[in-house]
Amino acid sequence: MPSLGRLHLITDTRPGRDPLTVVRAALTVARADLVVQVRVEDSATDRETYDLARRVVALCAPYGATCLVNDRLHVALAVGAAGGHVGADDLPVAAARHVLGPAAVLGATAREPGTAAEAVTAGAGYLGVGPCRPTRTKEGLPPPIGVAGVRAVAGAVDVPVIAIGGVTASAVPALRAVGAYGVAVVGALSGAADPARATTELIEALTC
Repeated sequence: MPSLGRLHLITDTRPGRDPLTVVRAALTVARADLVVQVRVEDSATDRETYDLARRVVALCAPYGATCLVNDRLHVALAVGAAGGHVGADDLPVAAARHVLGPAAVLGATAREPGTAAEAVTAGAGYLGVGPCRPTRTKEGLPPPIGVAGVRAVAGAVDVPVIAIGGVTASAVPALRAVGAYGVAVVGALSGAADPARATTELIEALTC
């Protein structure tokens, strides 16, 4: 599996957001340390997802950054993304690995040690763990697991753990201290007045 960046930017395609502008700003700062996860609203068509993902792949390439596609693995294959990410309601991890192949980056969502270990056994190369804190960027999420929950998962697996859910730069040191390899963000960048500056703050927190 290719080396994994520590900062994961999940695209925010809600009305009024401009995901490509945010991706461009983040790339100029984070470069190869950035992983862009293309996530769309459930109502988005495959063609809309394809068009966005194709553009993100092209933006990432000059920087050596990684582009993944959440949920829609056929789109990941169609645009030549590095891989994908699956959640609890998507394809099982083993099936996702079969679709993407052995060399692709494959992430899976987990929130407790048992399911985390199962996902790794089934083929996940990293885990998105959370939500760590309350967040409004996605509906229907379970209660936050906090720093203790991230610690429990990180101690149970030997793959990178990416903490997600309400993460800001100020929260990064505590998450890194309990074993998180990196963090995934939506609102911390898509809602920032200056996404490049916000990216700088997150990268500094992740690398200090």
